[in-house]
Amino acid sequence: MEKSDLQKHIAETAYNIGYGAKKHFATHDIVAKVPGIIGFISIAIGIFALFIESLTSKHLSATFIVLGVASLYITKYDHKKEEYADIGRDLTNLFNQLRALYLNVQSSDNENLTEYENRLTDIQTLFNKKCLSDQVLFSDWYAHYKFFWQQQIDWIDQEKNFSFLRDKIPLSFSISAAAVASAAAYFAL
Repeated sequence: MEKSDLQKHIAETAYNIGYGAKKHFATHDIVAKVPGIIGFISIAIGIFALFIESLTSKHLSATFIVLGVASLYITKYDHKKEEYADIGRDLTNLFNQLRALYLNVQSSDNENLTEYENRLTDIQTLFNKKCLSDQVLFSDWYAHYKFFWQQQIDWIDQEKNFSFLRDKIPLSFSISAAAVASAAAYFAL
């Protein structure tokens, strides 16, 4: 394998592993925090509804019933939330190893890259063994935010050349936003 090809392959693997780490952390964060947030907001609005008449509408009540059901859905992941955090930490460690591997390849000569290729294969094998496939709803959106906006990924971007709409915004978010905007425009007429 050529040096430039190996660097690109390392960057692609780092993207997959880094995003996977953020997705596990996103699931952990959602499971750990969202039910409490929903509960607090529901109680606060319930208290204010005792003396603010507009907060007693059927629409608001229905919204909080839906949020309550969503909270029940999220709690089915509660028993594994620490496992999600542990895997996120393990994958972050693999991600950091890939960055070091990338820099080592970058500074090496072009002659013998077999050692680096073998290390990359080992990291990929560990990644495939670690991941949990069952992730909570909206963890993709949150993982995109955590990966593209919170993490330093310039070295991956050098190889992958991420674009804003194609890579940094989840497709499902774009479609959902377009659907909501269309529905809002339709009902506004």
